[in-house]
Amino acid sequence: MTVSPPPAAPGAGHGRKPHAVIIGSGFGGLAAAVRLGARGYRVTVLERLDAPGGRAYVHRQDGFTFDAGPTIITAPFLLDELWGLCGKRFADDVELRLMEPFYRIRFDNGEHFDYSGDPERIRAEIARFAPEDLAGYEGFLKKSEAIFRVGFEQLAHVPFSSFMDMVRIIPPMMKLQSYRSVYSLVSSYIKDPRMRTILSFHPLLIGGNPFTVTSIYALISFLERQWGVHWAMGGTGRLVSGLVGLIEGQGNRVRCGAEVAEILVDQGTARGVRLTDGEKIQADIVVSNADAAWTYANLLPGIKRRRWPDWRLKRTQYSNGLFVWYFGTRRQYPDVLHHTILMGPRYKELVQDIFKRKVLAKDFSLYLHRPTATDPALAPAGCDTFYALAPVPHLDSGTDWTTQAEPYRQAVCAYLEQSLLPGLSEHLATSLVTTPLDFQHRLLAYKGAGFSLEPVLWQSAWFRPHNASEEVRHLYLVGAGTHPGAGVPGVISSARVLDTVVPDATTFA
Repeated sequence: MTVSPPPAAPGAGHGRKPHAVIIGSGFGGLAAAVRLGARGYRVTVLERLDAPGGRAYVHRQDGFTFDAGPTIITAPFLLDELWGLCGKRFADDVELRLMEPFYRIRFDNGEHFDYSGDPERIRAEIARFAPEDLAGYEGFLKKSEAIFRVGFEQLAHVPFSSFMDMVRIIPPMMKLQSYRSVYSLVSSYIKDPRMRTILSFHPLLIGGNPFTVTSIYALISFLERQWGVHWAMGGTGRLVSGLVGLIEGQGNRVRCGAEVAEILVDQGTARGVRLTDGEKIQADIVVSNADAAWTYANLLPGIKRRRWPDWRLKRTQYSNGLFVWYFGTRRQYPDVLHHTILMGPRYKELVQDIFKRKVLAKDFSLYLHRPTATDPALAPAGCDTFYALAPVPHLDSGTDWTTQAEPYRQAVCAYLEQSLLPGLSEHLATSLVTTPLDFQHRLLAYKGAGFSLEPVLWQSAWFRPHNASEEVRHLYLVGAGTHPGAGVPGVISSARVLDTVVPDATTFA
């Protein structure tokens, strides 16, 4: 990735275009840069790492390519829209492959369920697996669609800048039973405990506890049915490089190795940023794609924060942490699908350990990603690329990952070896581990949480950090910690909100 130079003469009011500085180059920051560039802003994206992507960073090791975080695309129209703003077609730049099935859910006793986007296939799978729940599934899917029509289509790109914005949505949210948890809503339609697990685990993919997160997130089931689950050929990093290309094509810049130490504020208004090397970059607006809690706790040192003081940030509920083991094998495992969810022996109890008790349990559930099932170029010939992700408590658990990471990796390896990947340990070609400590120190995630604030009802919409900062004028937030929340569709939608809350470029002329 070529590191772009800074603007020739940055500064508020300089030249014909106002200057927007974006902190962080995750999907939220890159999407914000494209949208602001299309609206006439001159944009500089600042990334502290050596390459863009944030949680979607790409690791390359021993000939293997590993996407660090997101691995699926579920609302491709959001990407079509970004490319369209630049007069381009997304499909001409990136190839998406539809997954079929979306993923396989494997239970600890060896039973499995193939979750498909094809209506007939999933009905046949339910008839095979839990026939008494076929009618209940149809009812749940209709409910998921009703929630989707409001929660995603009407609210995901709408700012919640005042409490009245929240008050207006209370009646439809009550009608949709958003006060219930995802698991509770699923259970009202489904009897088989395995099917309840299958239809309720989705919040774990965005940092939510299925037993407490608002049932608004049941919309994910219909979201997947509506557009499918896709893989970007070349990996998620291909989307990152494509977005960087759009930004540079607009005449704007992405600077890597540029860490922001402070957001500069004058008379309550963001005026730019100071980097850790002392460089100051002036701006008309600042957009933070850094973790929302980190932004408030660390990047506004001279500001007395009214809504997000330190005590409130510490008391806020945060999502789970993530243990991710990236590994490559010298052999291939053709019977393993692209996406597999391996459920451990416990479901609710394990989730409680992670979110409530905050203890590192001996058992685990895993998301196993084998991208070479679809994209063999991500590994050397005759090899496979994998990552195994386990939800774990964030750093409030007190787990010493400097000593626990390797024993935990060995336990994951042993489980995979006896379940899906025979001979794994002797066929390992490369290995890399990420823990909540890495999320804290490398990605600057508050408490090492993988998805920022937990998406419970009282931390959603108006109750999350606002897209237009409540603390500083002309400071805006995008990413998992603000509205609408985590996940690729969520963070890209947070950039769509900026179209409403960021002033037109002509305001600064």
